[in-house]
Amino acid sequence: MAGHTSFNRSVFEAFRADDRPGPVHMLNLVRLRLQAVYKDGRTATGLEAYRTYGWLSAPVLARLGGRIAWRGGFELNLVGPAGASWDIAFIAEYPSPAAFVGMFADPRYREAMVHRQAAVADSRLIRFRALPAGAGFAG
Repeated sequence: MAGHTSFNRSVFEAFRADDRPGPVHMLNLVRLRLQAVYKDGRTATGLEAYRTYGWLSAPVLARLGGRIAWRGGFELNLVGPAGASWDIAFIAEYPSPAAFVGMFADPRYREAMVHRQAAVADSRLIRFRALPAGAGFAG
């Protein structure tokens, strides 16, 4: 079964259309390929390719006012399919939905995406609005 590695045009357009004020948090769950798959045939591990993506995209993220708000290391899947795991998990915070969309117009980010696409076997990218932290599970 093929993994989820990018969004489709209609979902991206819905994201763009909801350009509400305030920050947006993007939960990223990433499963890497053992060997990256580059269209030009170059070789690297999935982790090497994803690190290149991170190195190239970090200045773009910073210039747009984004940051990594949380990063975690996978330990155990308590609820969900047995054996499912993620190699990389983080929440990226952008000052607005438009800032996230703005990355895709940046030539350096488009260059970085080549490495992400080569590296990733499966992923989830989930948009959230930031809410105040609290003691209760329901807010």
